[in-house]
Amino acid sequence: MRLAIIFGLLLSSFAYAQPARVESVQLPAWLERAGQKKPLAPDMLLLSADKIMTGAGARVYLQLPEGSRVKLGENVNMQVDQINEADGKNGSVFKAALKMVTGAFRFTTNALSKTAQREVNVSVSTVTAGIRGTDLWGKADVDKNVVCLLEGKIAVGAEGYPQVELNEPLSFYVAPLQGEPLPVGAVDPEKLKLWSAETEIEGQKGALIEKGGWRIVWGKYAKLDQALALFDNLQVAGYPVKIRSQGKQHHVLLMGLATEVDAQAVVSKVHATLATPLAQISH
Repeated sequence: MRLAIIFGLLLSSFAYAQPARVESVQLPAWLERAGQKKPLAPDMLLLSADKIMTGAGARVYLQLPEGSRVKLGENVNMQVDQINEADGKNGSVFKAALKMVTGAFRFTTNALSKTAQREVNVSVSTVTAGIRGTDLWGKADVDKNVVCLLEGKIAVGAEGYPQVELNEPLSFYVAPLQGEPLPVGAVDPEKLKLWSAETEIEGQKGALIEKGGWRIVWGKYAKLDQALALFDNLQVAGYPVKIRSQGKQHHVLLMGLATEVDAQAVVSKVHATLATPLAQISH
């Protein structure tokens, strides 16, 4: 029993020591760090003060050190104010602060991480939700901010108004940008399905995953400058491409796509906005 307890504590401490990272991305999406913006890709590590942005039709899954997951929808602007810090006075308490400037998110926990100690604050524009081991969905919209409790309990409140506690599943809090917060209500399950879909990676819509086996190759350039021009355009557009040279030919590649259809979806997105040569998809 003692060994089991010691092993559990060591495992918990080790888990909290791991960095937050990007799990999967439905393109396009970007990471901004110290004023530098680059495309988001699976397995990227996250630091305090990072900003994550997603484009139209995009989704992002982030894995936090204590086992929870943050899902982001399209047209999101999120800032990581604090992440991966433990409070030595209270043991292995994971602390994080996330700020949703625009867009929808979902904070979820799996069976193992439900027992983890965490202090996570999520600001949804003008509304702040304190998470203590729970699941919730929220959105910073053009005319209102919404926080919906899925499991557990949260303390939530808009700027200038008292906090209220949500402890009933499917209860939600709405704070219009103009005027005072509305009374707490219960969301219809069908409405919740629509909300949840806003933060779920959609099958075969252009997803990058760790160990994804499909790739896209654009062009076979004799001059490196030509390949670099396309590389720069795709990077700016939110696609984490690379350049590979073979002899006198230079290729622009995007690797890690989940399926062939995901690769085809990316080709369609890119060709709709950029002038690119014919793309080749391979496994």
